[in-house]
Formats: sequence, structure tokens, C-alpha cells
Amino acid sequence: MQCQKVLEEYLDSERVDYTIQHHPVAYTAQQLAEYERVSGKMVAKSVIVYADNKICMLVLPASARVDFDKVRHELQATDVRLAAEDDLRTLFPNCDVGSMPPFGNLYHLPVFVDSSLKRQENIVFPIGTHTETMKLRFADFERLVRPTICSFAQVPVRVR
Repeated sequence: MQCQKVLEEYLDSERVDYTIQHHPVAYTAQQLAEYERVSGKMVAKSVIVYADNKICMLVLPASARVDFDKVRHELQATDVRLAAEDDLRTLFPNCDVGSMPPFGNLYHLPVFVDSSLKRQENIVFPIGTHTETMKLRFADFERLVRPTICSFAQVPVRVR
């Protein structure tokens, strides 16, 4: 079953309000933010890592990067590395690579969310393709996913 359909059925069963938007192809979370005309702080991107060989989902704003030193500290891991594209295809067979939603719980993955996302009333994220996104309240996302909230995002410094 398609990722979008699985997610819609899950949210409908939990009586969660959401909206779905169609947009031009977006391969990055920042492109997605531009097409949706929202701040990159509101777009939740999912990054899959191995932390001491345990697969984890990190969720952070599109406007930020993963600080691997912070991830090692927060996850109490000595080795943290990005998952390979082949791993993503296996873990998320119903999603295009790089478009997995932040619902790691649906894929039996622990989810770690950067604390900066919690400041957003709503979040926007891809739902299995590079052309569809979903918007829902962060509070609903947090209630359903029950992620570990921690600090691992690095916001790039703007040079003038």
C-alpha cells in the first residue's frame, strides 16, 4: 500500500485533522518549503541514521542540519552514520527515496525529534513522494509518534 494511503488511514483512525497539498517535484526539504510557501522551520525532514548499528529516525527542520556530535551525545552512541539509499529502499518500500514521513513508529523505528520543531504549531512533511505533502498540528504528531525530544539540529550561520 502506498505510503500516503497508510498514513491517511492511520490518521483517520486516530481522528486527526490534516491537509494534503500537491506541488512541483521537490527533492529537498528546503525546496518543499519554498513550494509550500512556509518557513523551513516548519518543514519536518526525516534523516535515517545508524547509531551503534541501531537504525533511528531523526526529525528536524528543513532549515537545519544534523549535528552528529550532538546526536552521539543525545543517543549515547559512539558511532553514528547516515543510512545508505539502499537501506532506505528496504526500510520504506512504499516511499520514494528521501520522501519518507516522520512517522517512524509506522516502520518500527525509534524517532528522535529536534526540540526546535516543537515550537511550531503545525508541521509540513513529504508523504512518500516528491510531489505531495501533509500538514498537521505538531501536538497531534507528538501524541501519535511519541518521539524522544532532544537537541541535535545545527542551524547554518548566514554570512552577509
